[in-house]
Amino acid sequence: MRIVHSEPEFMEALESAKRESLKSFGDDNVLVEKYITKPRHIEVQVFGDMLGGAVSLWERDCSVQRRHQKIIEEAPAPNISEEIRKDLCDKAVAAAKAVGYVGAGTVEFIFDDDAKTFYFMEMNTRLQVEHPVTEMITGQDLVEWQLLVAAGNPLPLTQSEIPLIGHAFEARIYAENPRNNFHPDVGKLVHLSTPIPSESVRLEEGFKQGANIEVFYDPLIAKLVVKGNDRTEALRVLRKALEEYQVVGLSTNIEFLRSLAGHPAFVDGEVETGFIP
Repeated sequence: MRIVHSEPEFMEALESAKRESLKSFGDDNVLVEKYITKPRHIEVQVFGDMLGGAVSLWERDCSVQRRHQKIIEEAPAPNISEEIRKDLCDKAVAAAKAVGYVGAGTVEFIFDDDAKTFYFMEMNTRLQVEHPVTEMITGQDLVEWQLLVAAGNPLPLTQSEIPLIGHAFEARIYAENPRNNFHPDVGKLVHLSTPIPSESVRLEEGFKQGANIEVFYDPLIAKLVVKGNDRTEALRVLRKALEEYQVVGLSTNIEFLRSLAGHPAFVDGEVETGFIP
């Protein structure tokens, strides 16, 4: 890939990319796309049934990433207008209807934060890791929706009946060492103390105290999901829950998550996919 910032750079970058492509793949065809300097990753949760119905359950912002791996997700997306939200969701539903989609899916967009425009990226034809934040703001059980739709039932709610209440965050807890270039860590969970689950705190764990974290699987060991009446309150709940989360025996990214949750740019909702170097 080559980034071209001015017209004089174009031909040199094009020829370089063609040579590399021909050498690597035996084909020098090149795709030219618009480069977004401040991209946000915004995705829309959609659902379709066997009767031709399709709805959105609003959007999620997944811009806080490291090496293209999501770390903190939130719903709804901060700092977008209601008009943009409606446009995002309408286009995601239109995409689902165009292919007769059935079940849970996520339509993903690259959002140009400068121009306030967005571009289709891909559709994930499954329930995403971050789906709990959508459940938090809608009060819906998306796995239950999947089972109902798979049995041939109509969607449980129409678009106008789907609520959007409050704000939610999900923080992914990884067994990795931020001080060692985020390399995965292994070992025994000697001690594990977590926030107490409640209406505003949800914990999805893959391991309990005493378990061994090994090298054969993804280093994701838990998901911490919180909600509040608004983004400020949800962020306060997130920071408190992260302070209460304690792991002894191996390295985790919890301290890093605490730093992220307190960073001024994140607090203001002014982040994009390059926020974490």
